[in-house]
This record gives sequence, structure tokens and C-alpha cells, in this order.
Amino acid sequence: MADRSATRSSQDLTVGALEELSSGISADRVLGGVLLNAPKVLFFTGKGGVGKTSTASGVAVGLADLGRRVLLISTDPASNLDEVLGVKLSSTPTQVRGVDGLFALNIDPVRAANDYKERVVAPYRGLLPDASIVSIEEQLSGACTVEIAAFDEFTSLLADESVTSSYDHVIFDTAPTGHTLRLLALPAAWVSFIDKSALGTSCIGPLSGLSNQRDRYSVALDMLSDETKTLLVLVSRPDRLALEEAARASSELENLGIKNQRLVVNGVLYSDDVDDDLARSILDRQEEALSQMSLALQRFPQDQVSLMPFTPVGVSSLRDLLLGAKSTQGDIPVTLPAVLSLKELLAPFATRESGLILTMGKGGVGKTTIAASIAVALAQMGKRVDLTTTDPAAHIESVLGTSDQGDLSTSINISKIDPTEETKRYVDEVTASVSSQLDAQGLALLEEDLRSPCTEEIAVFRAFAKKVASATDRFVIIDTAPTGHTLLLLDAAESYHREVSRSNSEVPAEVSSLIGRLTDPSFSSVFIVTLAESTPIHEAASLQEDLRRAGIEPAAWIVNQSLAIADTTNPTLSARAATESNRLQEVSERFAAKLALVPLVIQTDSKIGSIIDLLEAPIKLNKLQ
Repeated sequence: MADRSATRSSQDLTVGALEELSSGISADRVLGGVLLNAPKVLFFTGKGGVGKTSTASGVAVGLADLGRRVLLISTDPASNLDEVLGVKLSSTPTQVRGVDGLFALNIDPVRAANDYKERVVAPYRGLLPDASIVSIEEQLSGACTVEIAAFDEFTSLLADESVTSSYDHVIFDTAPTGHTLRLLALPAAWVSFIDKSALGTSCIGPLSGLSNQRDRYSVALDMLSDETKTLLVLVSRPDRLALEEAARASSELENLGIKNQRLVVNGVLYSDDVDDDLARSILDRQEEALSQMSLALQRFPQDQVSLMPFTPVGVSSLRDLLLGAKSTQGDIPVTLPAVLSLKELLAPFATRESGLILTMGKGGVGKTTIAASIAVALAQMGKRVDLTTTDPAAHIESVLGTSDQGDLSTSINISKIDPTEETKRYVDEVTASVSSQLDAQGLALLEEDLRSPCTEEIAVFRAFAKKVASATDRFVIIDTAPTGHTLLLLDAAESYHREVSRSNSEVPAEVSSLIGRLTDPSFSSVFIVTLAESTPIHEAASLQEDLRRAGIEPAAWIVNQSLAIADTTNPTLSARAATESNRLQEVSERFAAKLALVPLVIQTDSKIGSIIDLLEAPIKLNKLQ
């Protein structure tokens, strides 16, 4: 494929320019296909870190530049839309500076939960005893309610013509796949739950709080399944795991009736950019991944976006993203603060025989790879290791593999907390423990409660608490779901304690002792994983603040996939490496008690081999300096 210059960088898109960019030799490097086929509603979803926010924002800017009136909405509990657009957002539409016709907002889950709670409780104040009001408020204090409240606001925006009628396009920038699948499944789940429930209670209080919204949920469900009104944009990287997750998400969403789908492959390195071993390795891997893409994805229209030499932050950069512009900046020396290799960071664990290690961070920063690398390092030390995940879109086995572990296979036990399995186990356990004590009406009430979509959150929490409690005679490494989902899980200990008490009089010891274990640095080590980019770093900093408020002090930060210490002279990769210096200095000086740096390395056919390369990688500067 021929090279492409940046002669049209940072200019407003016109219809003519868009049509030109959407045809011919460069058509697969821009988002023209999405722009020219955009219906009223667009959903951007995909694996964490694939570029959903940047592509959704780029499309929003492009449509606005074409004269459309656009509303861009983030449903991600850990949204970074403010930073990408360069404007402070709230829960009401805000005009984006520099783009006529573009407005954006964040759905704030906490504020939405408070508003939702008051809407449910307010009609009963003065009518029910104070004790009943307190009971309802307690039932509305869990992470489940936060999710339901965000969903309630989401359906309001989707289904209320008075909100969206003034816009030509409404674009949803969603949370990583697992969370988004749950969000998009909720309209059907709640319509079904309301239709089947007749006894007037649910895990979030009086059923009227939901049943009053049934018609709106039905409208939202109809909108999602209407191919003339809604387009689902599956965003992926040219990476096997990301494409596999996109295929899984596509299938599940089709089963929900959302069939109008389009694929965007973001961050493609082109053959004209390949001039060293690392770049060639990246090219080979992405060509292999794209050639082996599932038939389910191949049938969808596709756009490709080239790997940019910068992080697309700000309106000008988003227009450059649309145009596939290349950087013209000269070489900038790379400098590093004091950092550790991953092997050096883990060296103190050699003197311990057990403990809990949690990898946390924004989706797509490589938490799973880092968790697997830590497991391999501890296994090499002769430790007994359990490696598991709370991520609904888990792929630990794909990262670590089982066929090439060799002697490590007896030291590492791989598992995952599967929401479906845990929900069935929890329902069976609760029903068995109390059914003999209930009459027919009481049992019917319990069964109704357990049919609620909230039950899955409770079940996953229970499984998480049990896994944490098992770290007394081994190392338990938990690869957590992306930030927003994980914070809901961790922040919910007290409310889940109440919820479990309500369904089952015997609160398991692992539930009641969870917070004590998580806040004990001699038992738990939290590693915040991020990338050397502004948005993931600032989100990691917000995560650290939230953890500290819960009494959890992170043990270290791990900056993954660093190009500053990678072996490359490729212009695009080196330009990205040059931008890391200031970011790493910021992390070292402002946020991290300890900082480890993991390079982007040439991948080998052996998964374990690639992980060992990460562990053994020395800290040395990119040749750019």
C-alpha cells in the first residue's frame, strides 16, 4: 500500500473531502465508511483499549464538520471523554469548543444512582414507616443500583424523543465489551423481569420504580433492533484477542436483535512503515490476525485506521485521526526517571509463600498479560499460584496458554469467575438454605428476587470474596475487569454484605472479612497497570484516589508496552516513544511509590516465551536518543 502524506491535516472535513478520502487507495485508512452510513444512533463497543473513545469522538467531529448536529454520550463508568475532547463534561449536553454542532455528556453513575434512589423512595416518604424507608434505601445502596441507574439514564437518552429529537445523530461511547453487553442486554432483561413479576418487590426496592419505566425500556429495545435507526460499530485492534472478542460481542448482540453492525480496525501499521524487527513483528502479527478473522466479522463492512504517531487528544488530533495524518515532528530525545524492570519489582515475593495480587487499570492496558507474567515469575520461584479473572470478557488462557507451560503447568492453576456459573451456584445455594423456612408466598418472593438481573452482581461478588480468601496458602493473582467495573465491585462490600444478609441469614466469613484483607498490605498487593499515554495515566491516578478512599494503597505502578525502552527505529513507533518521557516523569514524581516499566517486545510463537522476554527485558533506552 502506498504511503500517505499529511497534506490535509487539521482542516475541517467537507462532503467532497470526505467522499475523496472514502474512495480509492486510502479508503481503508479513514472512518469514511462509518461517516457516510451513519443512522440516527451509533454504538461504539469493543475490547478495552482498542480506541473506542477516539474513534467515536473522531466520527462525532466528522459528522459535525459535515453540518450535522451530534450528541456524543459516554456510558463508561471510567470515562475519559473529557480529556479526548478537551472540554469539561457533565450529565447535560455541553458544546465542544471548535466544533459547531457537536455536544457531549457523561452519564455519571453515582449521580444517576442518587437521582434514581430518590425517584423510587420519594413517593413513599410519609406513607410508609421510617424503618421501611430505611430498608428500601439500604436495598438501593449497592453497586447493582449504580448500574441500573446508569442503564435507566441510558434508556432515557435513547428512547426519549424530547431529548434526542434536536440531534441528527446520537453516538454512544460505551464501556469495554463485557460491561456494554450487560448494558445492552438490560432492556430485554428488565422488560422480561417486570412482565414476570407480580409480587411488587425486587432487589432495588418496590417494583413500581421499574414498572413505571417499562414502556420506555420497550422503546429502547425496539430502537436497538431497528436496523434503519441504529448502527453498532465494533472497534478492534489488528490483534487476535481483540478480534476474537469483537466476534463474540457481535454474536451476542445479534442474539439481542442488534444486527446492523460495522467493523473498525484501529491502529493498523502499514507495510510502508516497516523498517526494523519490532515493526516487522507487529506487521506479521496483525496480518496473521486479520487473515484469520472469523467469518462472522468478515461479512460486515470494514474501515481501517492507521496507527498514529501520537495519542489523539483534542479536536485537531481527532481530525488528523480521520485523515490518517502522519506526524512531521523531528526526533525528540527519550529520557527516563528511576524505574524497575518487572523482574526487579517482583523480587521481594521470593521470601513469601502466599498473598493476594491484583492487577487493576483501564481496559486495554495489558492487565491480563501482566497478571500472567507475574504468575510465571512466581512459578519460576517455586511458588504455588492461582491465576484468575473477574473480567466478563476474560481471556487468560489465550494469553498464557496451556500447551507450552512445561514445568510451570503444575505450579499455575488458571480459572475465571464466570458470571453465568456463579449466578446459578448462588441461586441454588440461597434457595436451598432458606426454602424450608418459607411458606409458598415467601418462596415466591425469594424466587422473584433471584430472577432480577441484580443477582449476577451479587453472585460475582461472592465468588470474588471467596477467591480473595483463598490466598492464605498460595499466591492468588486476580486479573480484574476494567476500572469502572472493578470499582463497582470493590466499593460494594458493605452494600453486598447487607444484600447477602437479606437473602441468606448466614453471611460467609469471606464476605465479612473482605475489606480487611484488601486493606492489609501484608496480605494484598495492588499493581496499577497503565500505558505511557496521558489518558490511561490520568485514569490510573483517579483509580488510585478511589482505592485510597477505600483504604487500599497501591504497591506499585506498572507502565506496560513502553516504546521508550523498546528496540525500534521505526518512525511511527519512535515518534510515539518520544512522547513517553514527560508522561513517565509525571507518573514517577506525582503518583507511583514504585514504578516498573515493561517494553513492547517482539512476540514469539511461544506464549510463555514471550512472557519470559517481558520478565527478562532490561531497562535501556530506545535507540532514538
